[in-house]
Amino acid sequence: MGFEAQDIERKTLAILNTLEESPRASGSTVITRRLKDRGVSLSERAVRYHLKLMDARGLTRLVGRRDGRIITEQGQTELKKAMVTRKVGFALSRIEILAFRTAFNTDTRAGLIPVNVSLFMKDDFNKALKVMEPVFRAGLCVSDLVAVAGEGETIGDLMIPEGKIGFATVCSVAVNGALLKSGVPIDSKFGGILQIRDRKPLRFVELIHYAGSSLDPGEIFIKAKMTSVAGAVRDGNGEILANYREIPAGCRTLAEEVKEKLARAGIGGVLLIGNVSEPVCEVPLELNRIGIVLIGGLNPVAATAEAGISSESHAMSTVVDYRKMVEISSF
Repeated sequence: MGFEAQDIERKTLAILNTLEESPRASGSTVITRRLKDRGVSLSERAVRYHLKLMDARGLTRLVGRRDGRIITEQGQTELKKAMVTRKVGFALSRIEILAFRTAFNTDTRAGLIPVNVSLFMKDDFNKALKVMEPVFRAGLCVSDLVAVAGEGETIGDLMIPEGKIGFATVCSVAVNGALLKSGVPIDSKFGGILQIRDRKPLRFVELIHYAGSSLDPGEIFIKAKMTSVAGAVRDGNGEILANYREIPAGCRTLAEEVKEKLARAGIGGVLLIGNVSEPVCEVPLELNRIGIVLIGGLNPVAATAEAGISSESHAMSTVVDYRKMVEISSF
């Protein structure tokens, strides 16, 4: 495949990804804006050109001049068959995009925060809530702020399908976003399973590096039923979802300040900030670096999987207005 053909294919897949994630038909203006958020620079004219080519291939379908286009079944198949090398590192890319889109002001307590969205069957939702409530009370989450939406409604950019209820939890990328906006460079290393002993973090027992993954590690661990969040809640011994980050040594004081500001706004998630050049939860690091362990935002959902309640999670899926979130205790 020549360079020009590869370039067209790359842009085609980027547009298909945008359409697949959109809750409704999208026109070239909306697609162009969303592509920019992904780091893909295309003019509206160029997007229209590619859409016409995609229409001819049966990948997209025009539903009206004003309504724009939707992805077809053939287009979804094309996405699934995309080269694996294009997907490697997608999890890391998603973190960076959501961190950039985070616009939460800790002083005014307003703005956009990143969330994970899990889809439950209607009949299972109340049962799932009962399982998740103790996890929130135990603090094994980023925040006790959540959002709920019924079928046909939206959470951020995600439309809730028929027969399902969408449940949004604050994502640990909120910490990335806050640090980024405060001028702290943060390196997202991996997501993993953190062993808890006597209610204290001990060590990572499993990990997946973001740079080599096309999926969020939390989603993988939940599907594989590798957690024991309920045990960590019940007697302080278990294995939970957690994420590992690193920052430069000189940023520790600023990172602590950001942590405190987020906590006052009801957003936690920072389990540990290590010492300079010292291992954190048995993770070695280079000189003049500091390790940070973040609690996984999907731990409440992991507990439901342990209880045999099925769901479909979309980690790091979108951003929502902070003011639209409510405390879990209100349900």
